[in-house]
Amino acid sequence: MDAYLAVVSKREVRSYADRGLAPEVLRRILEAGRLAGSSKNRQARRFVVLERVRQEAARCVFAPANVSTAALAVALVIGGRGPADFDAGRAAQNMILAAWNDGVGSCPNGIADAEELSRLLGLEDSERVSSIVSFGYPAREVDPARRTAEGWVAAANRKPFEEIVSYA
Repeated sequence: MDAYLAVVSKREVRSYADRGLAPEVLRRILEAGRLAGSSKNRQARRFVVLERVRQEAARCVFAPANVSTAALAVALVIGGRGPADFDAGRAAQNMILAAWNDGVGSCPNGIADAEELSRLLGLEDSERVSSIVSFGYPAREVDPARRTAEGWVAAANRKPFEEIVSYA
């Protein structure tokens, strides 16, 4: 898929088909996150694939069903603040776009109960979960190629370009 088309056609997916991910798709998603850029190459992040604690972890986000029904849920764990938050976002976006390239939808999930989630994952005091990203094939099939990139841009529910972009 064209990278720009992937960016402009990607929408959050919150309803997933009852279908697992192939091991090579899972690996590509995680590798895309691992290879994301990092401030001063600190790589102050790691990924926890939620398996045995998924249902309990789902109760720690704002939309539990989004995590509990996904084929894959990944907690992005960071150490510290500052660039680590930005770097976690970069890793998440890489994973989301790599997944989309394989027809896998995704959605980042905000953390509602950070203390309980940290306990479940056995995090160090210096660590915290930045977000949990859920992945799965969309329950309703989506074809990014059904529109041009310009068509996706026109259909997006976003503020106008001129309201967001200024020049100084």
